Amino acid sequence: MSTSLGMKNGALEVLEQALVWLQAGHGVELVTVVRTWGSSPRPVGSIAAVRDDGVLVGSVSGGCVEKQLSESFRGQAASRAHTHKVDDEEARRFGLACGGELELVFETLDSAAALLDLLERLGRRERVRREVSIGNSEATLAPASRSDRFGWDGQLMRQIFGPSWRLLIVGAGQLSRFAAEFGQAIDFEVLVVEPREHFREAWNVPSVAILSDSPDDAVLQFANDPHSAVLALTHDPNIDDLALLEALPGKAFYVGALGSVRNYEKRVKRLAGLDVPADAIARLRGPIGLSIGSRTSAEIAISIMAELIQVRHSLG
Repeated sequence: MSTSLGMKNGALEVLEQALVWLQAGHGVELVTVVRTWGSSPRPVGSIAAVRDDGVLVGSVSGGCVEKQLSESFRGQAASRAHTHKVDDEEARRFGLACGGELELVFETLDSAAALLDLLERLGRRERVRREVSIGNSEATLAPASRSDRFGWDGQLMRQIFGPSWRLLIVGAGQLSRFAAEFGQAIDFEVLVVEPREHFREAWNVPSVAILSDSPDDAVLQFANDPHSAVLALTHDPNIDDLALLEALPGKAFYVGALGSVRNYEKRVKRLAGLDVPADAIARLRGPIGLSIGSRTSAEIAISIMAELIQVRHSLG
């Protein structure tokens, strides 16, 4: 079963592969990082799946911990959860970063039904809260808000699946295609707005919705909150500036526009002439992306994603 086309984030790949293994008759353990100390290699919420013959997908520590710890839980009752804390001694034995510690939850799954509902919801681009109580046989699923976050209190694990961040891309050219696919891979819900019919017809990323709205309307409807980012990528000021007029005074955490330094200066003057406040104009990222010497569309998209990651992490 595949819930989407194109690039996926790591969690979705793990869940889909685990489902394939379960449907083929394998036993599967789902492993989740629930707490970390020091220089742990993976953040809380990271998941991996271990097949009954030791094959691994995903990562909670770089690979060695998942395989070795899973063996100690072989033969446990199916669909039960177990916790394990990796201390300093085990960290050294397993090859973790010096001083890093982590606590893991292991769930032994015995049927595809354990993941099928979750993946179907994710296939509809829903945001889902999954709760696992230590010792219980089944996880529970419920809709999650965009403010919900991973949680662990030593007995109950709350996982959040589905994008919590939204990326609105203006324009449906080649650069937008790479930006859309990379954006999905780093856990953004991606929308593209393209008022030009011939560009919409050529769009070839089926997993990303494309809108025919005016860019300013799309910003107001879909990207006007602190968990949204706006990328103006058409290189046509008649289109990009429409989006910027609403995005810059709005609440999006990131607003960027394609163009050279010279074009950026011209854009700033145009926006000022359209009565966009100076403090709003100062939020504009331009030229867009980190300066990494990028030249091709794919490289430019990588530089944009790198800057998005940098800004997103700065928000805490």
